[in-house]
Amino acid sequence: MARLLVEHLSRRLGRWPAAGGLDIIGSPARIRPGWDGKIHPAMGVTSPEGGVLSVPPEHAATVAEQYAKAEDLAALGPRIPALVGFPERGWFTAVYRWTTRPTPFPDAGVWVPADGVEVPDWLRPFGGDVLVARDAESGEHLAGVGVKRHDAYGHELAVVTAPGARGRGLARRLVAQAARRVLDEGAIPTYMHDPGNHASAAVAEAAGFRDLGWLAFGATTRDRTPTGLRHG
Repeated sequence: MARLLVEHLSRRLGRWPAAGGLDIIGSPARIRPGWDGKIHPAMGVTSPEGGVLSVPPEHAATVAEQYAKAEDLAALGPRIPALVGFPERGWFTAVYRWTTRPTPFPDAGVWVPADGVEVPDWLRPFGGDVLVARDAESGEHLAGVGVKRHDAYGHELAVVTAPGARGRGLARRLVAQAARRVLDEGAIPTYMHDPGNHASAAVAEAAGFRDLGWLAFGATTRDRTPTGLRHG
């Protein structure tokens, strides 16, 4: 499983593990569309041992020079989208998790094609199969998990629960169920959330995704808005 994570991050970032500290590299992956068909011009992951920030090859020297001056990614990060040619984008930081041992909760949903008529709009962009939980009597959609299939080695899970269905433990059961399927398919399941999103952190921990001190960061996939920054 460690090999799967290395293979995944090597492909997604362009190099893994880091040589030490924060390695800033140029990677063609930053100018190719991602799982969602969008360009992700700056993307990085750090562990307690070091990290990698990948940007388009033509901007790597500039970003590395600015980082050498700042020596503080938290301060430099919001400037990086402009440095790599996307001044309209914001900057995000997220807790980065993965698991090889999902919690053995009972299944809570069923897998259906993302383009099925019963699938809510937010799940459709994921493509492939998505995991959905519905009310047994009314058929109302309660919660779901989409899978960001970044490559053959790493699949990222995203979960949303309807407001009226929260507090039932559905999200953690669905995330664990989805993680088991990803592992069965020969990939490593990953999970990201905002550091301040305690509810999402609780779901991840309960489903078997421990916080090992890793972070992900990069340019957002959406433009800056007057109310702040949003990312996909």
